[in-house]
Amino acid sequence: MMMKFMYLLVALFSVTFTFGQNAKSVLDEVSRKYDGYKTIQSDFTFKATQANGENFSDKGQLFLNKPVNQFKINLPAQDLISDGKSTWSVLKEDKEVQVSDADNSGQSIGPNNIFTFYKSGYKYGNSSTTSNGSDGKLTSIDLTPEDSKSNYSKIQVRINKNKHIHDVTIFDKSGAKYTYTINTLYVNSPIAESTFQFNKGKYPGFELVDLR
Repeated sequence: MMMKFMYLLVALFSVTFTFGQNAKSVLDEVSRKYDGYKTIQSDFTFKATQANGENFSDKGQLFLNKPVNQFKINLPAQDLISDGKSTWSVLKEDKEVQVSDADNSGQSIGPNNIFTFYKSGYKYGNSSTTSNGSDGKLTSIDLTPEDSKSNYSKIQVRINKNKHIHDVTIFDKSGAKYTYTINTLYVNSPIAESTFQFNKGKYPGFELVDLR
């Protein structure tokens, strides 16, 4: 279930918000801001609430090299690595690595189009402002998939007082809810090329399953 939603990290960069702007214009500004970023690093937290009330939480790191569609996501139980051509999913408990072709088509939501995916296929709800304790006022924007077959009933993006996206919540039709919160954000900082290369030597004894 986590892997299904891992690429939905809609939450990494700044946005200029003026009260009275509609939701689409706010998100358009988010995309324009993102266009100026070449690399992104972020620490994030993930929380899942199932329909039966069970909760799960985790922490991870995201690295992005946008111009060449490269990314890496580190989690305690899983690593996802893409050099722009192939993607390696490292399942640590199973000691298995699944390799597949990188999806750069833009047809599915992934790290490299996460800030622009909403431009087609979503209806925009009204933006609203709420208070969130020490995080201050947050501006919420709801997105509803136009495709009735989508697994999600709604995606909610919240923007904090510092004009960064604070968190993103995915509402699944099953009744489950998945929230990603951005804790740190670093943009346009150098990232070693090796970060986006799969090194088999780091995973001794892992079985490699080639799905390409």
